[in-house]
Amino acid sequence: MIVVANAGPLIALAQIGQLHILPALYGEIHIPPAVQKEVLAYGRERPGAAEVGAAPWVRIDHVRDRTAVQLLLERLDAGESAAIVLALELKADLLLMDEARGRRIAEARGLSKTGTVGTLIAAKQHRLLPAVTPLLDSLLASGFRLSAELYRQARLLAGEV
Repeated sequence: MIVVANAGPLIALAQIGQLHILPALYGEIHIPPAVQKEVLAYGRERPGAAEVGAAPWVRIDHVRDRTAVQLLLERLDAGESAAIVLALELKADLLLMDEARGRRIAEARGLSKTGTVGTLIAAKQHRLLPAVTPLLDSLLASGFRLSAELYRQARLLAGEV
């Protein structure tokens, strides 16, 4: 399975101590250099920086179509733009992205996508996690933007309502 990630899910999962579920679920994760830079941007103290920098399951892949990235930069940041183009170039099975605008653009280009919450639900369904609700609460406490409806839906899908 080919999975490309944007910085958001990497950082969010690291903040709640769950970055390890990515290789357990998906094996290798592909990221473009722009995402690597975003994760490492604020130094080693930023959640996810040390883990992503040292993870043998994270593969850095360069985007070939720089023009496509430039066109997306009109609406998205560098990491999101490069992640979408890389996912298209690799014919990825899945794109990990949380940002709503990026997810809409990815979907319009035919990419399958999920985010931090979907990854947590998948991990529970694969018996990698005992519960999702405490992790959703931790995400909220860390400043992760999660609507009340998505919180409710996630708990329902995880069988925790």
